[in-house]
Amino acid sequence: MNIATSAPAPGLTSPDLAPVPLAGRTWGTGNYAALWISMSLCIPTYMLASSLIEGGMNWWQALLTIFLGNSIVLVPMLLNGRAGAQYGIPFPVFARASFGVRGANVPALLRAIIACGWFGIQTWIGGYALYQMAVLWVPGLATLPAIFPASWGLATGPAGLFFLFWLLNMYVVHKGVESIRKLLVFKAFFLPVAALALLWWAISAGNGLGPILAQPSKFTSSAQFWAFFFPSLTGMVGFWATLSLNIPDFTRYATSQRAQQMGQAIGLPTSMTLFSFVGVVVTSATFVIYGKTIWDPVVLAGKFESRLLVSGAMLAVALSTLATNIAANIVSPANDFANFSPTRISFKTGGYITGVIGLLIFPWKLIADPSGYIFTWLVGYSGLLGPIGGIMIVDYYLIRHQQLDVADLYQYTGRYAYRHGFNPAAIIALIIGVLPNVPGFLTIIGVLEKGTVWPALVAVYNYAWFVGFLVSGGVYWGLMRGQLAGRPAEMMAPAGVRAGTFSSITQ
Repeated sequence: MNIATSAPAPGLTSPDLAPVPLAGRTWGTGNYAALWISMSLCIPTYMLASSLIEGGMNWWQALLTIFLGNSIVLVPMLLNGRAGAQYGIPFPVFARASFGVRGANVPALLRAIIACGWFGIQTWIGGYALYQMAVLWVPGLATLPAIFPASWGLATGPAGLFFLFWLLNMYVVHKGVESIRKLLVFKAFFLPVAALALLWWAISAGNGLGPILAQPSKFTSSAQFWAFFFPSLTGMVGFWATLSLNIPDFTRYATSQRAQQMGQAIGLPTSMTLFSFVGVVVTSATFVIYGKTIWDPVVLAGKFESRLLVSGAMLAVALSTLATNIAANIVSPANDFANFSPTRISFKTGGYITGVIGLLIFPWKLIADPSGYIFTWLVGYSGLLGPIGGIMIVDYYLIRHQQLDVADLYQYTGRYAYRHGFNPAAIIALIIGVLPNVPGFLTIIGVLEKGTVWPALVAVYNYAWFVGFLVSGGVYWGLMRGQLAGRPAEMMAPAGVRAGTFSSITQ
């Protein structure tokens, strides 16, 4: 049998997972810049900046931290994105090269579960915005009897609107992603205008930029600042650590390598920093205006006196959040779940799974306060995603030198089968990379007492993404070098192999 023309294994392919043909790769530089501008203009980005102000930074310290974090995460974004543009394959398929055709389910499911958390957070924001609007017209929503346990921290009124907004998200999934196109256009026009309007309000009500930007840092010593800065920087990297893994889901449509590289380099750091500036200024202004910092823009908008103004703002927040949620938090996890069982889990089914897990993760607790948002959520999951990124980048660049046998990525018996479909080197490296961050994470969430854990291990958690990336990448490189020493021909795919079956681009 001619290997080059063998059909992909049914359990490893589907229309969503198959390589994109050259004719289908139509995204240029502008498309990728617009993608990042659209994804950056969201409420969590605003809250990212405002949480730094609430945590004690002044305006320029917060903006510098955000710019540095996004410049750092841009590097793995471009490195992983190259494989998607080269071969037209999505993230779950790309992960098969390093983790094995079955083992790729491990990073795919980890990344998918984290996306479910983001889906839950965005859904909570949209639902709470609707609640802020509804309670103005139906005040009784604020005094409904409690039906959830006190430990859940969930009031009945907000819970009801949250669930209604969740159902709306699931309806959009049922109708298909194309139904969100008009909402994305609405968001692209509305959110920048709304952000500028909010900025104008902050400057006007705060008596100009001078008093706002004059707000000093709350840290009384450099030691306090650095203790907050490093985990915050890790959190900034963690904010897009999810997309730094599954960016091939988008770059597989690139017309060229230059298109995706330039588009991302232009779109990501600049749009994140500029929109964060709005969050920094407005949050700083709330201290000048109200005597306390209000880091949640939905809560802030609820303080405006005009019911019509608040209603319009909250409805717009909900609609733009819906658009962001589907584009950023449904597409990728739906593909990841589909990769687990392509013949049984469709895109829609994967979207429904994402929605259910997004409920069960208790998103309202994840963003209840700035410290939980940064130290527990962003830093915590970065300790899982950093190791995966390190393994994939080392494999693609140092082990395989950017050469993949794409046909074998869809075969149970090809060079990426390893041992029963799992690459032990990747699994071992992943576990070793995650372990150093576990004690610090358990200490942060209160499972372990601070005095019972070696302080150095707690401090390691502040650098969770970086530690995981370097440790797992180094361990994987060492283990794979040992394997390749005996059989390089089996592990490496020579340039141009099976070109008649799958096409790639290199420009």
